[in-house]
Amino acid sequence: MTTPLDRSSDQPLWAQLEAELRRSLDDGEFDARFPTDLELTRRFGVSRHTVREAVGRLQAEGLLVRVRGRGTVVERPEFEQRLGALYSLFTSIEAQGVEQRSEVLEVGMVGDPDVAAHLGLDPEAELFRLDRLRLADDEPLAIDRAWLPAALGRPLLGADFSHTALYDELERRCGCRPDRGWERITPVVPEPGEAAMLGLPDGAAAFQVTRLGQKGEETVEWRITVIRGDRYAFLSDWSSAGPGGLRLTPEEGV
Repeated sequence: MTTPLDRSSDQPLWAQLEAELRRSLDDGEFDARFPTDLELTRRFGVSRHTVREAVGRLQAEGLLVRVRGRGTVVERPEFEQRLGALYSLFTSIEAQGVEQRSEVLEVGMVGDPDVAAHLGLDPEAELFRLDRLRLADDEPLAIDRAWLPAALGRPLLGADFSHTALYDELERRCGCRPDRGWERITPVVPEPGEAAMLGLPDGAAAFQVTRLGQKGEETVEWRITVIRGDRYAFLSDWSSAGPGGLRLTPEEGV
């Protein structure tokens, strides 16, 4: 809902407009599309000069950016993750000065023959499952699903995962922390339900990160994370003297 600008106020119209646009940005009103200058002049009944002054100040703060051919768009911070070492999404985000929290979608003991096979367990084995919606500064960033063997996961049932890392709780309660493993990063288009949770428009791309975590030679974690493609980037170092090679992995079911 648009708050009318007060022309009798001592506060300049551009400052009132800036405050109103800032509120709309915080509410996510412009996530899909930011209005054009002409649309803003008509909506608020102000001059184009007033609109440009207000929008320009938001651009100076890095909240908006003008893109050739697209107009003004909302600028969201992008998180960067280096590859080649075991990392935690929780600590990676907070290390960049952004508050991370999670909404727990599911936690409990389950059965899943396919996941059990990845963990090297019998198909009937009981597993611990933790599903979370990961948020950065209260903005949806990733949907994270992790499975652990029952012996490791059962002590975690009482943990509060709204603001803690799985690996920290695993080490604190079980004395176990993964120290090796592998990841596969795949571009995907999330299912409509996942896209809605992530705040993505239909058809938007994301990364799916599949991880197998180990402690020594023991497999202790199977994880699938869907991360917004417009908010996250992976960075890999390389050297002409380093080991090379490309491993081709067939798609499951092909």
